[in-house]
Amino acid sequence: MLRKNFLKEKLESGKVVLGTWSIIPSTIVIDIIASANLDFIIIDSEHAPTSFETAQNMVITCESRRVSPVMRVGGISETDILKALDIGVHCVQIPNVNTKADVEKIVNLSKYFPIGKRGFSPFTRAGDYSIKNSTKMTEISNANTLIAINVEGREAIDEIDNILSIEALDIVFIGLFDLSKALGIPGEIEDIRVTNYLKDLVFKINKAGKYAGTITTSEESISNFISMGMKYIVHLVDCEMLKKSYIDIKTYFDIEMNK
Repeated sequence: MLRKNFLKEKLESGKVVLGTWSIIPSTIVIDIIASANLDFIIIDSEHAPTSFETAQNMVITCESRRVSPVMRVGGISETDILKALDIGVHCVQIPNVNTKADVEKIVNLSKYFPIGKRGFSPFTRAGDYSIKNSTKMTEISNANTLIAINVEGREAIDEIDNILSIEALDIVFIGLFDLSKALGIPGEIEDIRVTNYLKDLVFKINKAGKYAGTITTSEESISNFISMGMKYIVHLVDCEMLKKSYIDIKTYFDIEMNK
């Protein structure tokens, strides 16, 4: 990517960044969200029905608001990672990462030579559609592209020290519900055992010079995670935010009508 990476600049300056998950494949919806001046939006293609054509338009929309587009692909897939980066995302986020070998493969697919073996074409949005950018594109993109992973299972938790040894890894996103499941208490994300394990993971991530992140569901949880040392805060999901707002007003309406 040849463009400025707003997310990378903010993280490197020490800022805690706030984003959300985009499940709805719509440039209009993502433009509305971006207008709220978030730092980043994760375009989902693991669980959402988002095509890469639609995702590219969503990326363009994010950048028009100076919001960094991140894309969660379906897994460690060469095709999906390549396409996500070629449409110009500022960060690629990979789910279900369990081992150091997984991260090494992701780096190999996400970075150009000499760091990795990412397929090269300047005739993409990331290359600004021009052969003139061929000589500078690989170096700039390697320096400018963020790599995030989702730590979601027991194996990844046990392997965290080895995973964090990979220099090109930038962000480690911890799935709270997955963490609770890995600890044998599925769904009990406020249990002290989950909290203590989370604190330990965040400490290790920060010590390794990476950025720790997770999903938040309330203002209180945002405050708690920032105090814990989290830098990459993802608040809820667009469809949940939209539905909840209408549920709240419908509940109020029903109460008023039954007075």
